[in-house]
Parts: sequence; C-alpha cells; structure tokens
Amino acid sequence: MEYRNLGRSGLKVSAVRLGCNNFGWTIDEAQSRAVVDAAIDAGVTFLDTANVYGGGGASETMLGNILGDKRQKVILSSKVGLEMPDGTRGGSRWNIVSGVEDSLRRLKTDYIDLYQLHWSDPTTPIDETLRAFDDLIRAGKVRYIGACNLAAWEVVEAEYLARELGTHRFVSIQDELSLLVRGKEKTLLPALERYGVGFLPYFPLASGLLTGKYRRDEGAPEGSRFAKLDRMATRYLTEANWDKTEALKAFCEARGRTLVELAFSWLLTRPMVASVMAGATKPEQVTANVAATDWQLTPEDLEEIDRVTGDA
Repeated sequence: MEYRNLGRSGLKVSAVRLGCNNFGWTIDEAQSRAVVDAAIDAGVTFLDTANVYGGGGASETMLGNILGDKRQKVILSSKVGLEMPDGTRGGSRWNIVSGVEDSLRRLKTDYIDLYQLHWSDPTTPIDETLRAFDDLIRAGKVRYIGACNLAAWEVVEAEYLARELGTHRFVSIQDELSLLVRGKEKTLLPALERYGVGFLPYFPLASGLLTGKYRRDEGAPEGSRFAKLDRMATRYLTEANWDKTEALKAFCEARGRTLVELAFSWLLTRPMVASVMAGATKPEQVTANVAATDWQLTPEDLEEIDRVTGDA
C-alpha cells in the first residue's frame, strides 16, 4: 500500500480509502465489520463516513462499535452539513458544533482526524464555517478540516479567508472524478494544486460502469445500483459513456489489465490526488480495490486514454 500526504498537510493517508456509506444501508454490522477488517489487513488506513450515512448516523454508530482498540490504526473522516432526520443542516456554527458532538458519541472516539463540510452552504458565510471548524481543532476534537463538492471559486475564497482570519484551512476537497467524469480536472484541480489542497475523488468507477460487468445491450442487472436508482442510470448509461467504456476496456485487454485497475491507477496519476475512495459490501471487493492501484501508467498510456475519452 502506498501512503501519501493529504495536500501540504503532515497527515499521511493510504492511497485507497474505504467509503463506509454502505454501512447501515446495504450491509449490516457483521458484514461491515468483515469489510473494515479486510481493509485494515490490506493496509487501508483511511476510512470515510458521514453523519447522514446509514440514515441518522447508523454508519458512524457501526464504525464506533467495530473499531474499538483499532481506532488508533486508522485515519477517520466524517462529514457534517447535509440534512439530518431532525431537519438540521448546513455549515452554521450551531450545526457544526452540535454535529461533531453527535458524531464523536456515535464513533466512540475523542477526536475525528478529518472533519468535512459535506456540501456548500449558500445560507451561511464561509467565515462562520471556518471559525467554527477552527474552534474544534483548537479544542482537540478535530485534527484537520476539509470540504466536499465545492466549486473552484469557493475553494479560493475559503483559502483567502482562512489566511485573512488566521484560522486553520481546508487541507482537502472531496469531489467526483473518474475516467468518465473529468470536468473537475480543468476547473477544480488547478486551484487545489495552486494552494496545496489535497484531492479525494469519489465514484472512481462511475457508480459501477467502470467495473466492466455491464453490457450495452443487457441493461442494468437486477439488484445493481443502476437498476435501483433511475437517476444514476440516466446519468451514466449514455451512448457516449458506453463508447468510452468499451474503448477503455479494449485498451486494458490489450495490456492484460482490467477496467478497475485502470480506473484506480489513472486517478492516482492526477495532480493532488491523495487517496481514491471506493465503497465495498464484501471483503474481497476491498482486496480487489487495493490490488488495482499497482499499474504504473506511462505518458504514452495517458495520451491514449485522453484520446479515448475525448480529453486530448
């Protein structure tokens, strides 16, 4: 397992990050425990959850029960800001301060390594959000702070205000990036590189399309994410994406590799990417994700991939 610094911070994280959003939604605590154990055994030290995952904090509660004395072996990240069952949401001081207390209780820990704003909150000034996060760091309840799904201009604004106010800054931004969804390469990533902010991509497999298990003429298999969520199928199962996926699959087969290996290894060549996040419902999926990162792509490979995906 490779370990990388998260942006220009001193926090080192595993290049593969376990997304725990399935915990409490699609798998129970026993299954979640097996997944976490497999991740730690494979060298994954970075676990990601949120106060909304599993519905009302079930994912955090399961992680708190599962980790126990293994807590010190992992970098634990959680999030605040999306709507909870009681209707609370956003990046206000009230929501952040009360949210972290609830998360700490569920996670059965004294601190969260990386605490993230889950989504941009246009109703709260970013300086209020930064000051609230800063207070949590100074109180020892949070070690580092980050954010998810911010526009490039919001990253720049947060960086500027953190410097002006003298608060701690966001060390990472989490957002979608994959071989099929590359828009953030030209907008967000340059800003992150300029300010030394780490990038944490999610949906590396384009919600499953890049696993290679789907076929254009067969539709979404029963029980798959695309079969359960029409909005996901509408977004990803387009003719353009099928064309790209089939071309990328041919690229991999010509080199004796898989689409999953390409998806993970390609992301790790991107500027500022610290760790690639993928969920898992079975231990063998974790093992496969970790093994998928060892392909060292050449400059020629990257040029051909750009041509295939139309980003040359």
